[in-house]
Amino acid sequence: MNRSTIPGRPITGRTVLVAMVAFFAVVIGVNMLMMKLAIDTLPGTDVDSAYRASLAYESEIKAAHDQNLREWQVNVHIERHADGQATLRVDAHDKSGVPLRGLVFSGRLERPTDKRADRLIVLAEGESGTYRGSTSDVTPGQWDLVLESDTAGKRMFLSKNRVLLN
Repeated sequence: MNRSTIPGRPITGRTVLVAMVAFFAVVIGVNMLMMKLAIDTLPGTDVDSAYRASLAYESEIKAAHDQNLREWQVNVHIERHADGQATLRVDAHDKSGVPLRGLVFSGRLERPTDKRADRLIVLAEGESGTYRGSTSDVTPGQWDLVLESDTAGKRMFLSKNRVLLN
């Protein structure tokens, strides 16, 4: 029997309906999966309100100018240990080299790619002008170290530096 003479199955409306429903079910299913993965990995926004951030810009410029006039010498050493613990030491001196005492320093390790991985480091004053603190669960890689000092509700010092922790 010749292949061209073999009767095939006829395409019915039911076959076309099942094929179209299956096609769109696969497309919608893949889109929903991609949407869920995108939403679950979204780290969020840097600022809640760009308008409020722009209003605070002038005071940020003034605070940076005041910080430059103080001419503080702040040296920072950060080290990550094999267990994921990170220790931070801050040595702060004024422009004459006198240790700065009684300040409230705080530090943050911020992941540049995922704000959910940020770690807060509470610093306590030890010896004169030296502040120490630590945090846990710090993975190796690039981090932004943000160091701030406030006195009586006024920001006295702000520094943000990219660090590589092994």
